[in-house]
Amino acid sequence: MFNRRTILRVLLAFSMVWLVGRTVLSTDNLLAADGGDSRDIVVVVHGLGRSKVAMWLLASRLESAGYRVARVGYRSLQNTPEQILDDISNQIAECCIGKSPKLHFVGHSLGGLLIRAYLTTNDIANLGNVVLIGTPNAGTEIVDNLRHNWWFKVLGPMANALGTDAASFPNSIGPPDYPVGVIAGKRGGTANDKLLPGEDDGLVSIESTKIDGMADFVVVETGHSSMRYDKGVFHHTLAFLKNSHFAQP
Repeated sequence: MFNRRTILRVLLAFSMVWLVGRTVLSTDNLLAADGGDSRDIVVVVHGLGRSKVAMWLLASRLESAGYRVARVGYRSLQNTPEQILDDISNQIAECCIGKSPKLHFVGHSLGGLLIRAYLTTNDIANLGNVVLIGTPNAGTEIVDNLRHNWWFKVLGPMANALGTDAASFPNSIGPPDYPVGVIAGKRGGTANDKLLPGEDDGLVSIESTKIDGMADFVVVETGHSSMRYDKGVFHHTLAFLKNSHFAQP
């Protein structure tokens, strides 16, 4: 049996995901007209139950660092993985293909999986570097332990496909053949150990973020949702985009 307080905490987190995913939509343009702009573009993809608004601070920091940034949004709670991939593929084709010297990708949580799946079926001639932030590359045990509950099914087909089994969405994606850096989060405490064994960021274990073929790996002391606002995460992201490896301590 799982600790009641732990289950309530996870339930609250996923309830917020459900509410935000249904009520918050961004209407900003993917990318302003280029006007001959020769800077590299970074495609930024948010996680489950969020909108591209959730990536505003990371996008702003990347813009200040000299990149053009396209924030891609999608409906993660209503649509299937295939529908979501079709959606983001169309957005990326419209905003970014062939419009910069290099095209980089940064994804938080589920956003990282979508980037990997997209790159599996799309050959980007000017592909740069890819950063995955808190991405459950091997799935998450939280889904394994909770998806039998009726309330979890409300989160939709994508959330229910994020387990660790061989047929899960994360495990259906092949290994990368491009430079990818993985940033994992670490949050103190053991209250959720029965749902999520080992060190984790609250929703994704450190071990499940790792992926065969990754070019670099780093752990940052921060929780899952707060990773996209964390300065350390940004500095590592920027370093990898520029140099194909994370910032040195």
